[in-house]
Amino acid sequence: MKQHALPWLLLPSLFLGLTFAALSLDDTGFIYTGFNGANLGLDGMATIKSSGLLQLSSGNGERKGHAFHPDLLHFRKVPGGRVQSFSLSFVFAIISIAPNLSSHGMAFLICPSRNLSSTGTRGFLGLFNRQTSGNASNHIFAVELDTIQNTEFQDINDNHIGIDVNGISSVRSYYTGYYDDSQGNFQNMTLNSHEPMQVWVDYDEVTIQISVTIAPLKRSKPIRTLILITYNLSTVLTDQAYVGFSSTTGSIDSQHYVLGWSFAMNKSAPGIDVDKLPKLPREGPKNSSKAMEIILPMASAIFVLVVGLAIFQFMQRQSRYAELREDWEVEFGPHRFSYKDLFNATQGFKNSNLLGVGGFGSVYRGILRSSKLEVAVKKVSHESRQGIKEFIAEVVSIGRLRHRNLVPLLGYCRRKGELLLVYEYMSNGSLDKYLYGQDGKPSLNWAHRFHIIKGIASGVLYLHEEWDQVVIHRDIKASNVLLDGDMNARLGDFGLAKLYDHGIDPQTTHVVGTMGYLAPELARCGKASPLTDIFAFGVFLLEVTCGRRPVEHNKQNSNVLMLVDWVLDKWHKGLLTKVADSRLQDEFDTPQACLVLKLGLLCSHPVPDARPSMRQVMQYFEGDMKLPEKMPESLSFGMQALMSSEGFDSYILSQGSTVVTNGALTGLSGGR
Repeated sequence: MKQHALPWLLLPSLFLGLTFAALSLDDTGFIYTGFNGANLGLDGMATIKSSGLLQLSSGNGERKGHAFHPDLLHFRKVPGGRVQSFSLSFVFAIISIAPNLSSHGMAFLICPSRNLSSTGTRGFLGLFNRQTSGNASNHIFAVELDTIQNTEFQDINDNHIGIDVNGISSVRSYYTGYYDDSQGNFQNMTLNSHEPMQVWVDYDEVTIQISVTIAPLKRSKPIRTLILITYNLSTVLTDQAYVGFSSTTGSIDSQHYVLGWSFAMNKSAPGIDVDKLPKLPREGPKNSSKAMEIILPMASAIFVLVVGLAIFQFMQRQSRYAELREDWEVEFGPHRFSYKDLFNATQGFKNSNLLGVGGFGSVYRGILRSSKLEVAVKKVSHESRQGIKEFIAEVVSIGRLRHRNLVPLLGYCRRKGELLLVYEYMSNGSLDKYLYGQDGKPSLNWAHRFHIIKGIASGVLYLHEEWDQVVIHRDIKASNVLLDGDMNARLGDFGLAKLYDHGIDPQTTHVVGTMGYLAPELARCGKASPLTDIFAFGVFLLEVTCGRRPVEHNKQNSNVLMLVDWVLDKWHKGLLTKVADSRLQDEFDTPQACLVLKLGLLCSHPVPDARPSMRQVMQYFEGDMKLPEKMPESLSFGMQALMSSEGFDSYILSQGSTVVTNGALTGLSGGR
C-alpha cells in the first residue's frame, strides 16, 4: 500500500484550537477527533452536539440511533477477493441516570447498507430484529458493548463485550476489562461507568483472526487482547460496506457517546489524540452564581420574616411525607425510595393513575421526576412488625434479578401501616386483559401466545435454577404476566416470593397465592417449593391456551368448573383440540397446542414428584425431549374434589379468591 506523508497532522494548529471533525488519510482510512462539521450519516436519535460529541442515543423508551462514516469503504481489493486486513479504534462513554443500571448498550458495525429502519430496539441494539437475526444474508459484523443480560441471546452477564456475526447472539464474548501489561492480571471495567474508554478492533486477512481490546482512556493499548477468535470475514462482508455505530434505549434514562474514532485498511488505525477529544457533559449540581452570593446577604432580613412560615409549612409537609425508617434499613439505602418522590410521581396517588386493585393492595402508575422513569407503585397494608426486616432483605435481593422475562423490582418505601413496592412500568398491561377481552384489548393469535408461554417458562427457570438463590414466585398467573412495549411477556408481582439457597430444603410457610393455581399439597404441609410454582405454571398454560379462568362458577346451578378437570375430561374423550380458545377461530398449530395442553396437565399433576422441573419444561418446548408416551394414570383425578379434601373451603373454591392464611407479612401482595 502506498504510504502517505501526514502533514495534515499539523492542521489543527491552524484553526486556533478548534478541533476539525474528520481528516481522511486516503480512501482506505480516516480519523475523527470530535465530530464538529463531520458529514456523518445520522438517523433516529443520533446527533452531533455543539461540543463535538457524537450522541447515539439519549433518554428512555423504545428508540434507537445510528451514525455512519459517509463513504463506502472497499473491503476487498478486487470483487470476490478476500476481505483485507483492517484496524479501528474509538473512544466511547455510557452515562445513565440510575447508579449501576443502564439501558441497552451500543455497537460498532460494518454493514452493506445504512438503512436499518426495520431493526429492533432494546436487546437487538438496532442491528437486527427477531426475524432477521441469524440470517447469513445480513452481511453484518459488529462488536457489541452490552449493559443488559438477555438470556434469550445467551448473554454471559450485564457488562460484556461480544463479537456478533449476522445475529445478536455473539459468536464470542467476554467480561469487560483488560489485562495489565506489568503483571498480566485481569482488571475489571464497567461499561456504564460514566467515564470514557477506548476500544481497539483488528482483523488480519492472513490468519483470519479478529481481536478486540479495551482500556481506560489515556492508557496505552494492552499487549494481551480481551477477545481473540478465528473467523473468516470474507464469508460475511460485501465488497463495499459502511462502518458506523448503533445504539438503543430502554427503561433507564441513558446516553451513549462516541468521542473519537479512527479506521485504516491494511495497517494500524491512526492513534487518537485523547487530549483533543470533546468533554463529556458535566454531571452534578451547577455552581452557585455570584449574583446569588450578593443577593443572599441583602435578603437576610426577608429570610428572617419568612422563616417562621417556612417552618410551619415544613411541619405540614413532614406529616404528609412521613416515613417509617429504622437503623437496620441503612444497608438497604440504595434500594429505598422516599415517600415524597413516590407521592409526586403518582400525583398524590390519584385515582386517574390507578392501574388496578388486587387482593392486598392497589397499583398506581407514576413518573419519577428526577429520572423520568415510568414506574408502577404497589401500596399494600402492613400493620405487623413481625418479620419486616427479613421481608425487606428479600425485596432488596429480588431487586437484583435481571432477566428479560421478569418485571424489574426497583425498590421499596415504608410508612406506618403501609409498604410500597416500586416496579418498572409495563406499558401494555397484564395478559389476562387480552385473554378475556377486558378494557378493549384485542385477542392474541396462537404464535404470540406460544411466544409468551416460552418467555414465562424461561423466566421461571431463571428464578428456580439460574440465579444465585432459588426464588419461589408463589403467585404465577395470567394477571401477574405483564407485557412491555414490544409485547414481550414479563412475570411480575414478587410480593409473595420466597428465597432460599440452592441445595437447602425450604421451610414450612403460610399458604398464600390464588385459588385455582394452588398446588394441593400446600393445604396439607404449607411448604412452597419450585414444584408448587410448576403446578401454577401448568394451570397458566391451560388458561392461555383455552382462554378460560382456572375456576369458573355457574350462577344458575351453583356448579364449580375446574379448568384442569375440564381439559382432562376432553382429552380422555379424544377432543383435546376442542378446548382451544374459540377466539383463535381454529387458527393454531395443532401439535404445538396439544404439547402445551398435555404439558399443562403434567405440570398440574396432583402428585408433586410427577411434575417436571422447569428445565425439563424448556426442553419439551425446544424439542430436546419428548413427552412420555404414556402420561401417568393418576392424571385421572377430579381437581375440585381433591382440593376440597385437602381442606380448601368450598366458598373460596367457587370465588377463585386470593388466599393467605395466618400472618400479615405473607399476604403483602396478591394478584390484581
